[in-house]
Amino acid sequence: MQLFIFFFSTLPLIFALNQDGLYLQRMKLSLSDTEGAFSSWSEHDPTPCNWTGVTCNDAPSPSVIAVNLSGASLAGPFPIFLCHLPLLSSLSLSNNLINSTLPLSISECRSLTYLDLSQNLVGGPIPETIADLPYLRYLDLSGCYFTGDIPASFGKFQQLETLILTENVLTGKVPAMLGNVTSLRTIELAYNPFAPSQFPPELGNLTNLETLWLSMCNLVGSIPLSIEKLRRLSNFDVSNNRLVGPIPSTIFQLNSIVQIELYNNSLTGFLPSGWSNLTRLRRFDVSTNKLNGTIPDELCELSLESLNLFENQFEGLFPESIAKSPNLYELKLFSNRFSGSLPSELGKNSALQYLDVSYNKFSGKIPESLCEMGALEDLIMIYNSFSGSIPASLGNCRSLRRVRFRGNQLYGEVPTEFWSLPQVYLLDLFGNAFSGSISHMISGAKNLSNLQISRNRISGVIPCEIGKLQNLVEFSASHNELTGEIPGTLVHLGQLGTLDLSFNELSGEIPLGIHTMKQLSELNLASNRFSGKIPDEIGTLPVLNYLDLSGNYISGEIPLSLQSLKLNKLNLSNNRLSGTVPAFFDKGVYRNSFLGNPSLCQGVAGLCTAKGGGKREGYLWALRAIYTVAGFVFLVGIAMFIWKYQKFKKIKKGITISKWTSFHKLGFSEFEIPYGLDEANVIGNGASGRVYKAVLSNGEAVAVKKLWERSVKDETSFGALESDKDEFEMEVETLGKIRHKNIVRLWCCCDTGDSKLLVYEYMPNGSLGDLLHSCKAKLLDWPLRFKIALDAAEGLSYLHHDCVPPIVHRDVKSNNILLDGEFGAKISDFGVAKIVKAASKGGAESMSVIAGSCGYIAPEYAYTLHVNEKSDIYSFGVVILELVTGRRPVGPEFGEKDLATWVHTTLNEKGVDQLLDPNINSSFKGHICKVLDIGLCCLNHIPANRPSMRSVVKMLQESVPYNVPGMVDKNGKFSLSFFPKSVQ
Repeated sequence: MQLFIFFFSTLPLIFALNQDGLYLQRMKLSLSDTEGAFSSWSEHDPTPCNWTGVTCNDAPSPSVIAVNLSGASLAGPFPIFLCHLPLLSSLSLSNNLINSTLPLSISECRSLTYLDLSQNLVGGPIPETIADLPYLRYLDLSGCYFTGDIPASFGKFQQLETLILTENVLTGKVPAMLGNVTSLRTIELAYNPFAPSQFPPELGNLTNLETLWLSMCNLVGSIPLSIEKLRRLSNFDVSNNRLVGPIPSTIFQLNSIVQIELYNNSLTGFLPSGWSNLTRLRRFDVSTNKLNGTIPDELCELSLESLNLFENQFEGLFPESIAKSPNLYELKLFSNRFSGSLPSELGKNSALQYLDVSYNKFSGKIPESLCEMGALEDLIMIYNSFSGSIPASLGNCRSLRRVRFRGNQLYGEVPTEFWSLPQVYLLDLFGNAFSGSISHMISGAKNLSNLQISRNRISGVIPCEIGKLQNLVEFSASHNELTGEIPGTLVHLGQLGTLDLSFNELSGEIPLGIHTMKQLSELNLASNRFSGKIPDEIGTLPVLNYLDLSGNYISGEIPLSLQSLKLNKLNLSNNRLSGTVPAFFDKGVYRNSFLGNPSLCQGVAGLCTAKGGGKREGYLWALRAIYTVAGFVFLVGIAMFIWKYQKFKKIKKGITISKWTSFHKLGFSEFEIPYGLDEANVIGNGASGRVYKAVLSNGEAVAVKKLWERSVKDETSFGALESDKDEFEMEVETLGKIRHKNIVRLWCCCDTGDSKLLVYEYMPNGSLGDLLHSCKAKLLDWPLRFKIALDAAEGLSYLHHDCVPPIVHRDVKSNNILLDGEFGAKISDFGVAKIVKAASKGGAESMSVIAGSCGYIAPEYAYTLHVNEKSDIYSFGVVILELVTGRRPVGPEFGEKDLATWVHTTLNEKGVDQLLDPNINSSFKGHICKVLDIGLCCLNHIPANRPSMRSVVKMLQESVPYNVPGMVDKNGKFSLSFFPKSVQ
């Protein structure tokens, strides 16, 4: 009875809500609301006009005219109840989790003029009934999972002005029938895996069109002449297609155009004339095509915001009139055939920020006005024929961050202030004729990490102030005229990895305290006038692998501590060393490392000389010793021969080393490698081959990858792109030239006829993937995971930004991130890597199959197959998710989804706590969230919106929490107490 009374007592409240409100309540019940978007939607209100996201008109009986619930994390099917709202004209549900398919009954929303369902999970075919909405003007279905064709009915729209279908999985052709919708102002179809199709000439009928974005739409053929009718067009982007033929001159009759993007096609011919008509043009990009000829003078009289002409075949002079562009801030002309001098007033009238004219034939002087507006950040002019001195004005350009003058004919003294630019992190003066000395003001360059001044005529002493550059990683000053001693302050550079002062006139002793330089991997002091002894503490440097002290006056004995170093190169020749060569180095492989030391004895190299001869007993003793050693060596040789012969018979018949290439100074013979390939020593299997751990005769362990034996015509699956021959050659070509602390070292390679072998440095802690997804994952607490992420990011940043030409890895994953004995992370497996310059020629950047691994492949790469460093960045974002969640990139717990999709969904529905790996200490949650945000930025569906790897490194570095006890030391560096020594 009481329940009955309660029911009737609530009736007035229920029926107080008008009909529009009741429909909205039904919508509320049909969707999952984890963020409380419906918290203000009370059934006790008379109307829904005060509810969040609801807009009503001003009529006496207010009716709902707009619903906007963008970014509300709503999940569920499309709420078709909204179509019962008679006056609903605007509906935006973008950036939610609306799923399933879009119903055909959407045509019942008859009053709609604006419909935005972008960035949802809705998929399936696009309903053709959408075209039945008579008043629709704006339609945005981008960032969803729609498949199939664009409906033919879309050619019947009556008032549509904006059509956005970017980032879907549409597989039909770019439809010609859109040319019938003359009301259209914006068409955006970019980033869809359309079937190859011609650029529809019918689009020329859209005389009201302002934006046409058809990037990555698989367009073939030529650009139609009919575009001359698009007189209102302001943004024309057909980049990343397969367009051929000349650029039609009709484009240059479009005087409303602001932006022209034609890059990454196969366009040929000359740049047309008629540029004077383009009075509003701000950005023009025709990079990576096959254009030729000269650049019209009239182009450079425009107010361009950005001019990208690189990777073409332009020839001829560069016009002076480019300096008249007041809005020019980014000028990229590298890898062409430009000649002549740069405009003398370049930068005088515009806030130039980025200038790259590398790999041309420019000559003349560097313009004085490049930093007139004080905005110049990157100044890249490598490998030209510039002459003259560095303008004094650049010494006042405090905005500069990267300066590269390598490979020119510049001379004169470097301006004093130029040495002390506070923001510069890379200063490259290599291969010029600069004179003068390194200024004491260099201490002001607090951000400097890479100083390359080799092969110049720089003289004077190395200032002691250089020891204040705590960020310095490389100091290369070989082949100069430096004098004096190495300043003792240099040992304070704890981050220094490379110190090359060879071929100078330096003197004195090697400074004490060098043991503090824990990151030093290369020390080259060859061909100077150093004296004194070799400091014993050099043998304590943990990562030193290159030591060259040859051509000096160094005396005394060789410290025994050097035997603990793992050296790729050792050269102590042509000094005044005495005593006996340590036993570890008394081998044939070091035969040339000690020549030119008359007082030094080395048995194998035959450097021991009898002293004070004349005593027959001494002579006979030496002779007996020689015969004894020779007899012993003979017996050992016979035993080794028998052992190797028996081992040889067990190996596959016909094994020979037909081709051998070494990339480092090695302490082993190539014939040792095949004999170490015992099945008991297998440490890994992959799509490209099997990996063995081989312990060599010198006690050193190496990793040997034996590529699978396949025919050249065999096609591969995920993880391998071409035949094993191609993969072998690609990995050798790529890794053989790379020198970086976060890239795995390739010692050598060999071809045995039946198999191809790659010999790497051995990484005792295996791969990140194997460690993270095993019972040992609990050993990886957050600080160590973050260190691994940062190391891997620095390795990828090196490939993308510091290699010339850049390298795209294309198979970034946790299994290709290897961990050394100190858990330093190194990128490995370059079998499918692509050198960008090589890949760009002739449109070869489009691959015939997917390169990458399931769960790591960027969405656009899966259906366009375009090589792009943004694909690596997406894959690295997945690695960050692995480190945060401890989960694999794909797995049965995700169903048909992958880790990236699961993280987005879980984050929206349940919050970050449901994502974190329980093996991670929760005290680091704040920092983990920052790193997770960086990973999500890397996973952006739009490749252009993903940060560069250099930006990723910077964001990771800046994310380090200084308020977490123990994670960083007093100097802001990671505390090693967090990191275990080994897990094996």
